[in-house]
Amino acid sequence: MSNKYNGWTNYATWRVNLEIFDNMEPCDFGRRLDKYELADCLKEYATEAVSNDSNQLATDYALAFLSDVNWQEIAVGMIAAYAADVEDEDEDEDRGVIEHAAWYDTSAELA
Repeated sequence: MSNKYNGWTNYATWRVNLEIFDNMEPCDFGRRLDKYELADCLKEYATEAVSNDSNQLATDYALAFLSDVNWQEIAVGMIAAYAADVEDEDEDEDRGVIEHAAWYDTSAELA
């Protein structure tokens, strides 16, 4: 039985991508990152976001939910979306952004 949800590995991956990372770009994390580094940053960001609750039980449940997330899939999706957005922009106007997007390797397989 497949656990895929809306084209993502599972519900947790889809939901976290939708609720936490929607409209974010790889450059929001401050520097050029490969998919593995970005996946680590995404996990850390989401973990901090759910850990700020004073209700320890709710935090524990949220952290358990996050343990099912495929962070590399979100990273690859974020990188691919960013690269596609940059391709749609005028190269002359945004050459630095285009060069930045080209640095990301979106062709690599998920581990």
